[in-house]
Amino acid sequence: MIQTKHVTLNGEPRQTNASTIADLVRELELTPEKVAVERNGEIVPRSALGEAELQDGDTLEIVHFVGGGDQSDTWSVAARTFSSRLIVGTGKYKDFEQNAAAVEASGAEIVTVAVRRVNVSDPKAPMLTDYIDPKKTTYLPNTAGCFTADDAIRTLRLAREAGGWDLVKLEVLGEARTLYPDMRETLKATETLAKEGFHPMVYCVDDPIAAKQLEDAGAVAIMPLGAPIGSGLGIQNQVTIRLIVEGASVPVLVDAGVGTASDAAVGMELGCDGILMNTAIAEAKDPIRMARAMKLAVEGGREAYLAGRMGRRKYADPSSPLAGLI
Repeated sequence: MIQTKHVTLNGEPRQTNASTIADLVRELELTPEKVAVERNGEIVPRSALGEAELQDGDTLEIVHFVGGGDQSDTWSVAARTFSSRLIVGTGKYKDFEQNAAAVEASGAEIVTVAVRRVNVSDPKAPMLTDYIDPKKTTYLPNTAGCFTADDAIRTLRLAREAGGWDLVKLEVLGEARTLYPDMRETLKATETLAKEGFHPMVYCVDDPIAAKQLEDAGAVAIMPLGAPIGSGLGIQNQVTIRLIVEGASVPVLVDAGVGTASDAAVGMELGCDGILMNTAIAEAKDPIRMARAMKLAVEGGREAYLAGRMGRRKYADPSSPLAGLI
C-alpha cells in the first residue's frame, strides 16, 4: 500500500506518494539533473536523489540549478543549464589577470581552455586556474591546434584525466592557413568521443548537411564558423547559419569570425543559442570594455530574435498616415 507523506516543500505544506526525492522532483515535472535539493538543512547530491528515500515530515528546498542573473531565458547542453549565452576564450590576452577581468565583464559562465604540456622547468608558474576558478566557471577543454582525429581524441582523454571534464569542444583543423575544419576527421573524432562518454560541442563548416551528420554522430552542440578563426570578418553566410539552426535539435552556437558587437547580435538574431569568441575581445584596444559590449550585444540579439523582427518591404511605409495633412 502506497503511504502518503506530508512534507514541507519550498515553505509550503504538500502531500505526496513519492518514494524518493527524485520521484518527487519528477512529480513536479522537473528534471532531477537540473535542480539542487536541500533536505532538512543539508544538500542532497544530485547523484543520490534516486536513492534518497523521502520521509514523512521532511522539509525540502528545491531550486533551479542555474547560474546568476536573469533566469527567464536559459539554455542547456548535456544536462547543464546556463544563463549567459556568451562563451569566451582564454588566449591572446596580455596576462591571466586581464583575461579574468574580461570574463567577469562578459558575464560568461563557460570559458574554452587549451590543453598544453606542463612547464616542467617552472612548475610553480602562474596558471589560469589561479585567476579563473573552475568551480565557479565551467571550463570547456578544446582541441585547438589538432589536425587529426587521433590527436584530438588523445588531447581530450588527457583533459578528462586532468580535470574530470566530459563536456568538451572538438575542433580538428584541415590546414594552418585557413584553420578551416577537416570535416572527415571531425566526424570520425565525434563518433569516437561520443562512444567514450564525452559530450562534444563541435566546431564545423557552415553546412546544414554536415551539421546534421555531426548531430547524428553524437555532437551535443553544433558550432559552425561565421568566418575564419581570428579574422573578425563577421558572419559571412547568414543563410546557411539559419538553415543549421532550423534543422538542429541540439544547441547551435556561432564559433569563430566575430569581430565586433554587431556581429554577435546578428548571430543571435538568426536564432543561435549562443556565440563563442576569443580574438574579438582579447585583441580589442580595451578588452574589458569590449567584453561588456559583447555581453550586451548577445543579450540584445537574443531579445530581438524572441521579439520577432518586422517584415522586409520593397517600398516605404510611413509611420504616420499621409491622409488629413494640413
